Amino acid sequence: MDAASQRGDESRCGVKQMIVKQMNAQQLKSNIRADCATCCDHGGEGPSVYDLPIPLELREEWRRLATRRHFLGAMGKTLGWASLCTLLGGALTPRSVRAASDSPTISPGHYVPDFTPRAKRAIYLFMSGAPPQMDLWDYKPGLAALYDKDLPDSVRGTQALTGMTAGQARFPIAPSHWGFTRQGKSGRWVSDLLPWTGRLVDELALVQSLQTDAINHEPAILLMNTGNMVPGKPSMGAWLSYGLGSMNENLPTFVVLNSLTLPGTDLQPIAPKLWSSGFLSNEYAGVAFRSQGEPVLYLGDPKGMSRETRRTLIDTVNTINQMTFEEVGDPETHARIHQYEMAFRMQTSLPELTDMADEPDSTWTLYGDEAKQPGTFAYNCLLARRMAERGVRFTQIYQRGWDVHSNAVPNLPKLCGATDRASYALVTDLQRRGLLDDTLVLWGGEFGRTVYSQGGLSKENYGRDHHPRCFTMWMAGGGAKAGIVHGETDDFCYNVVKDPVHVRDFNATVLRLLGIDHQRLTFKFQGLEQKLTGVVPAKVVPELMA
Repeated sequence: MDAASQRGDESRCGVKQMIVKQMNAQQLKSNIRADCATCCDHGGEGPSVYDLPIPLELREEWRRLATRRHFLGAMGKTLGWASLCTLLGGALTPRSVRAASDSPTISPGHYVPDFTPRAKRAIYLFMSGAPPQMDLWDYKPGLAALYDKDLPDSVRGTQALTGMTAGQARFPIAPSHWGFTRQGKSGRWVSDLLPWTGRLVDELALVQSLQTDAINHEPAILLMNTGNMVPGKPSMGAWLSYGLGSMNENLPTFVVLNSLTLPGTDLQPIAPKLWSSGFLSNEYAGVAFRSQGEPVLYLGDPKGMSRETRRTLIDTVNTINQMTFEEVGDPETHARIHQYEMAFRMQTSLPELTDMADEPDSTWTLYGDEAKQPGTFAYNCLLARRMAERGVRFTQIYQRGWDVHSNAVPNLPKLCGATDRASYALVTDLQRRGLLDDTLVLWGGEFGRTVYSQGGLSKENYGRDHHPRCFTMWMAGGGAKAGIVHGETDDFCYNVVKDPVHVRDFNATVLRLLGIDHQRLTFKFQGLEQKLTGVVPAKVVPELMA
């Protein structure tokens, strides 16, 4: 064969190979286009990846990425329908299957407890404004002999004071205006301002060595409730709702009750950021009931609208929201579905919850007549017990007015009168009904108060400034160790001298009693594994647990 013929055969062979290669590419393209038909952004209808004017190799890479993205999107839709089924209270699940379920929650949480929970639920009695520990719980008899003497500089040290007292020429010591009496089998000293709660000392874990980082209300109350002094983080109740889920179908998982204010007391404002869900879904935020009138607005249907019509309306709106979720994939859409569904159910459950006609006479003997007045602290404590019976996971009751910068002598009896008996009644009521063993009750504020007087000092009156170095809280039930006092302060009730407990440690211990390792209940946000106890090391206090 001559050279020309050989070159001709090679040329023909090359053309043939090129044609075969092009045919294979076309076949590959056709096969991939068929595989990719449902991978476009139009549900398989309209142009696909291969209609784009880019090289074939890039199209194939894009196809792989798009396939993964749409696979995950499809999974999201599947999970979305599963969530909707949960939100509908198992209405789509056969009754026999629901009855056989081992799950203790209706709306499952995102966290499996690390330990056997001692508490299933918690009730937080929050004394907003900061109660003075030396007037209520931390008995310092030696202060009486130091009336109007200056607080030694060695005790105060280099502490930065608030602007309200930093300019005072003196820091005169103000002993408690009230006496203390031994209470309970343990003979614990308790202020005469707390004759009812004093009866509980053998049931309480009293923590006298709390410390916080903040000296002003706003950052301190945020730190106590959210673990951070910066707004925008989830509150304790939101973390528990997210982590442990709901135990009931017809009431919110997290409820907030704001008690009526007392005349003449100094009111420190509180805001929804204290029960916010932060970067978690809105469905985990606390639902604040109103102090007067209907617990929530628009509880009743408009005139002329039947329950069947309302049900149809909610179903239609939820269907539209589900379609929106399938199209957009925003998880907040599911929060909206949850909120509509819960609102519909609360139209029936809330009137039943707040109808106290079924309470026996013994209830009113225990709580007192104030519990019959909606919005009072006593009423809210009774309501909290009723919600505990109905499976509400976390209830927080706020009583404002404890910010006693002045007029401590006339105001503290009012505040204690409003909260003392009710706190006792709540713990006792839970105990009588067999609920205290798995209900954790917490009591306290955001920081303590100074032993020296703010402003003028007399035998008849004084005021107390903010104090972050030491304050007192207590817990009862739910696995808390009964009848103990943890921690100790100095003779001036100013510095902790034994077993300090930071706010983060206290919150870590609360989570532990609910079966949660505070290091593991996290949510990734802004590149950080966020948690209730924050990034600063925190530890559980085992001495507080039974």
